[in-house]
Amino acid sequence: MSFLFKSSNGTTEKNLSLEEQQEKINELRKELGEYSSAAIQGFLSDASLARFLRARNWNVQKASKMMKAAVKWRLAFKPENICWEDIAQEAETGKIYRADYKDKHGRTVLVLRPGLENTTSATGQIKYLVYSLEKAIMNLTEDQEKMVWLTDFQCWTLGSTPLKVTRETVNVLQDCYPERLGLAILYNPPRIFESFWKIVKPFLDHETRKKVKFVYSDDKESQKIMAEVFDMDELDSAFGGNNPATFEYNSYAERMQEDDKKMGSLHSSTDSLLESAEKGTNGADSDASSEASFYSGSDSPKHEDGEHSAPKKNG
Repeated sequence: MSFLFKSSNGTTEKNLSLEEQQEKINELRKELGEYSSAAIQGFLSDASLARFLRARNWNVQKASKMMKAAVKWRLAFKPENICWEDIAQEAETGKIYRADYKDKHGRTVLVLRPGLENTTSATGQIKYLVYSLEKAIMNLTEDQEKMVWLTDFQCWTLGSTPLKVTRETVNVLQDCYPERLGLAILYNPPRIFESFWKIVKPFLDHETRKKVKFVYSDDKESQKIMAEVFDMDELDSAFGGNNPATFEYNSYAERMQEDDKKMGSLHSSTDSLLESAEKGTNGADSDASSEASFYSGSDSPKHEDGEHSAPKKNG
């Protein structure tokens, strides 16, 4: 199985052959060095390295700086250890949840309803975001590595989304999970959101901004986006679809607890593969360990400056 893809970030990005991409990946791996943590070793798969390289236009030095910051963040934040019980309170209102359908491209769909914010802890809110991202990645199909964000602005006000949390959300997505967002749809944002967007927009890099689409229920042209991306019979009625189902906390809790068990199994199998690789190859690269883990997708903090610090675990 190959995790290598042609460049897709625009005309300025290098268009490397698969062989050249693999050379860059090998070079980046040498730059990163060795880590004793099994979780980090699983994270440093060829697929993950390729995403960081694409995010930095295949510049090994820039990708190395970005990924080292990502590793530092993962070691401190330990996203792989967050379980449902840690964030259950954050999930009560359905402010973030994974839809039980995918888009037409097979991408996992995360629904965000910032108007239903129910806590004041920035640490808890970011922890729930990271938990949701990790589970979304775990549920991607083998041929897909990106997700869709569907944001419903019902009940949203300027006070619903503190700027600090918004900036942290952007940092986590761009710096810790690069090349994971395929499309972000902002559905029926109120007029007052325009002023908020002017503040947030500069936080986003150029490629991320290009993935953000504004869709309005009373605009036939923008509604075409929904029909192009989703099966309308599966899409929630809140987004113009024909599916009347709504978020139900208890059933969602059961789904997530099953995901926690599945993630635990992935950790166990990855750890076993890494141990076998170390014993059997005397430290040589293992294809099994590089491709067996969903960590091939999570990533890290503060891009160019590497100064992004993990939230303190006091909440």
